[in-house]
Amino acid sequence: MSYEVEEVDGVAPPPKARVETAPESVGETFERKRDYLQGFLTQPPRADAPEEPGGELYEGVLEALREIYDPEIPVNIYELGLIYGVEVGEGGHVAVTMTLTTPHCPVAESMPAEVELRVAAVPGVATCEVNLVWDPPWDPAKMSDEARLELGML
Repeated sequence: MSYEVEEVDGVAPPPKARVETAPESVGETFERKRDYLQGFLTQPPRADAPEEPGGELYEGVLEALREIYDPEIPVNIYELGLIYGVEVGEGGHVAVTMTLTTPHCPVAESMPAEVELRVAAVPGVATCEVNLVWDPPWDPAKMSDEARLELGML
């Protein structure tokens, strides 16, 4: 293939964009669309429901669970991953779903009772139900990074 080369002294500048003023009638032809955020920013912030994550009662229950330590492992049961779920219902009813490290754990009888007592002591909790489950079984992967650090696993 052969290329042809042409030498030039200069290149004309490209044309510049021009902005013309809009005619006065544009406001009449285009109506303002409905503002979907109108009033949204003026509303007061919605208070967190006490029974939802971030709510006062829910966070109080989690704090109570973080104060319960496994007697054989120096980590609280929440960071250890033994708590599978916390549900706070209307009227202050709390249901905690939890497991233990093994079905033959020496605290299998006393730990659920301790969880029930500690959660029931949280202000605003009317009743507490603890459901001990074995499926899915607990494994070290359920531990938080803080628990792994405490146990030297990180």
